[in-house]
Amino acid sequence: MKIAIIGLGYVGLPLAHAFAKKYDVVGFDINTARIEELKNGHDRTLELDEQQLQEVSARLHYETDPEAIRDANIYIVTVPTPIDASNRPDLTPLIKSSETVGSVLKKDDIVIYESTVYPGVTEEVCVPVLEKTSTLVFNQDFFAGYSPERINPGDKEHTVTKILKVTSGSTPEIADQVDALYRSVITAGTYKATSIKVAEASKVIENTQRDVNIALINELSLIFNTMGIDTNEVINAAATKWNFIKLTPGLVGGHCIGVDPYYLTYKAEELGYKPNLILGARQINNGMGKHIAEQTVKMMIQKDKKIKNAKILILGVTFKEDCPDMRNTKVVDIIEELKAYNCQVDVYDPWVDPNEEKQHYKHGIIANPFESADTYDAIIVAVAHQQFKQLKTADYEKISNGDAVLIDIKGIIENPTWRL
Repeated sequence: MKIAIIGLGYVGLPLAHAFAKKYDVVGFDINTARIEELKNGHDRTLELDEQQLQEVSARLHYETDPEAIRDANIYIVTVPTPIDASNRPDLTPLIKSSETVGSVLKKDDIVIYESTVYPGVTEEVCVPVLEKTSTLVFNQDFFAGYSPERINPGDKEHTVTKILKVTSGSTPEIADQVDALYRSVITAGTYKATSIKVAEASKVIENTQRDVNIALINELSLIFNTMGIDTNEVINAAATKWNFIKLTPGLVGGHCIGVDPYYLTYKAEELGYKPNLILGARQINNGMGKHIAEQTVKMMIQKDKKIKNAKILILGVTFKEDCPDMRNTKVVDIIEELKAYNCQVDVYDPWVDPNEEKQHYKHGIIANPFESADTYDAIIVAVAHQQFKQLKTADYEKISNGDAVLIDIKGIIENPTWRL
């Protein structure tokens, strides 16, 4: 058995590493720079270290040429599934990768998709592309499966093999084969879904449920803020009941929770159903960046600080703590809103490559502000990196221009001016 992993990002690379401990694996990606860095033993996502890459180097190879994956008989597609500017699913990476696989597909091959989609995409969008490109017949000449990715970027405890994996196949026999394949490397075990559509739906509702739950907490935060009540104190009190789900308010970004619900709502609306609860949750969560910026400005006004040309420091720009992942980060919403007030915004994040941030977001990452002579009218702690958890009130006061305005989004500042 030879496995080809299509797409070597946060999902594909750890999966390739897991399979390469037992099978011959070729990792394919169209990003030549990504392939070169992996060949040199470096992973910019920091999901794998140099030692982990080295331990499978004999069985894991990296390629950009589709011909190099022709002799595989299992193809696993792990490309991104983003949304466009109108929050509609962008299936372009999925279609292009299906064309690539289709160009080398052979009789009895199995194509497994891991990308998050709405129910039906695998069989109604991807399979026709495979058939057209390969001229083979689905479920006669080749087969398909779906096993939703469950990677948690930056989490060194819940790695790919330690998270139970949902599997499925286009026929009962293929479902068994796909399940056995994953079960051979996933130590946490597998769950075989009854169909590909069930597996697709299970993934998209995982993050939709989290999105709705967080939106409730964010809305409660908005309400309690108008009442002058500390939301975190309310949550801690409520959490004394055994069945209360303890969540905290915050920004909802990243490649999953802030994106996946739109795949479900798109399909629902296409079928004539208006998913008001899910869309309402999305609206609340998408508005939190603006709310935080507005509260920052209010706190500055209360401290008699001039708003126009005020210098504001934002600590953290990734979508979550202790990882370099900036996909769909909502910290950018805070930055843009503050700039609309004509504020000067500096961003510091020790986890982010400044060149990569400048390429995608163009805000620019500054050097460590705590080692410079610059001072700021307000400081916003947006991400709970370990480096920021070690900061004390004196550290903030040192770089504050006069009376400190400290905005705490993550609940890690000792004495904040305002906490979400």
